[in-house]
Amino acid sequence: MNLIPEIREGVLQKSIARARAQNIILPTFAQLKDPTLAPDAIKARLKEVGLWDLDPANLFRITWKNEPVAHGGGFGEGNWIEFPPALTGVDATIVGILGEWFPTGAHKVGAAYGCLVPRLVTGTFDPDTQKAVWPSTGNYCRGGAYDCALLSCPAVAILPEGMSRERFEWLREIGTDEIIATPGTESNVKEIYDKCWELRHERGDEIVVFNQFEEFGNAIWHYQMTGSIIDEIFQKHYAEGRRLSAYVSATGSAGTIAAGDYLRTEHPGIRVVATEALQCPTLLQFGFGEHRIEGIGDKHIPWIHNVRNTNLVAAVDDEQTMQLMRLFSEEDGHACLRREGVDDDTIAVLGDIGISGLCNLVASIKTARYYDMDGRDVIFTPITDSMELYQSRMQEMKESHGPYNAHLADQHFGRYLQGTTTDHLRELGYADQKALHNFKYFTWVEQQGRTSDELRQLWDEDFWREVFSQDVVDEWDRLIDAFNTDGGYG
Repeated sequence: MNLIPEIREGVLQKSIARARAQNIILPTFAQLKDPTLAPDAIKARLKEVGLWDLDPANLFRITWKNEPVAHGGGFGEGNWIEFPPALTGVDATIVGILGEWFPTGAHKVGAAYGCLVPRLVTGTFDPDTQKAVWPSTGNYCRGGAYDCALLSCPAVAILPEGMSRERFEWLREIGTDEIIATPGTESNVKEIYDKCWELRHERGDEIVVFNQFEEFGNAIWHYQMTGSIIDEIFQKHYAEGRRLSAYVSATGSAGTIAAGDYLRTEHPGIRVVATEALQCPTLLQFGFGEHRIEGIGDKHIPWIHNVRNTNLVAAVDDEQTMQLMRLFSEEDGHACLRREGVDDDTIAVLGDIGISGLCNLVASIKTARYYDMDGRDVIFTPITDSMELYQSRMQEMKESHGPYNAHLADQHFGRYLQGTTTDHLRELGYADQKALHNFKYFTWVEQQGRTSDELRQLWDEDFWREVFSQDVVDEWDRLIDAFNTDGGYG
């Protein structure tokens, strides 16, 4: 494994010249973790820039710590919501960190940066002659395309044709070079892989595929950024007399769940919980199927998922998430929540939570109930994106289920929140973790060109210590600093 590629000096110098011409400054990982370290000129520039604008200064907003405003915001300590017991029905405190305040409205823009920039500053990706290919079920390819737009790099977005209309419209709006729709929906990851192989055969070195499911930069970004912001919030606001008891994350590409590896270094007793759709129970029972929880991939175990660090699998019925979407977004739903004692400030945030975030909330409630957690326990979970990306899904629910009303709201609150049970859970022992690890063989060795020896390496705990070593990101930051200095921004 080589996380620091050999530098291709000729390509690197061309990329530096390109960045200089476009007035592009790359943020270091240290600056994304602590954006107060950003240059003063960047902070001043951001006062005039919208959160989603195609302005290179927004590279410094690839952080959890943006001020929650649409235009001209600075930085703070992060954005989160504490779900009250009146909503969850459990005594444990459930805290959701909000991805809504990233550019693009989803945290995947950070994972994409973690994959792209190490290649850019080593010259192993050449934006003059190559296109960056972003395979995804939605938010990662949006994040990659956005990063490329800021960095003046050509991009190819690959995503299933059944994903929300908003995703495709936005990709076109920002000028993505190519948008390729593959067959299926959220569960059809193999079809995305197949398209990548097809492009490799057709175009050869004209493309570089940034496959989030096997790119360690994805996991490293979340280890560094998502793991650290959760610990910071916990230490500042929840630590006294409490314990960080669980981290709950949909697996998806297995990037976000890598924050659990970081949190275990600070909180050894933490339970790391992997969430998936009940309709496609890959981790639960090596199953398959189709589902409606956009934002999570399935039918395989990502290469970068350290399953030795996963303690529990929680499968969530996609109908539960779709009805909670309506409960949290419709006026009759809000009225119901008020009657049940949920405050207006919380209700205002609930309507912004995307479908995968709702899945993580339900799984967090399941986790609290399963482990009999009480008021001393704190659970963190990522609320990865916002409802802004799913308005078409709301309309589809209205068309298929009819208008929402008070009776439905009361029913959904009772059944899908207060009535959440501990069914469809699988606690993982050593043998279970090893079995899930071995299951990677059928995707990665048989289909994607990996070797059995590489797979065996992934079971070695020392392998993951090397992947997540601070030395890796320190070297990346050194290369980023050199890139900026050579571009005239030292």
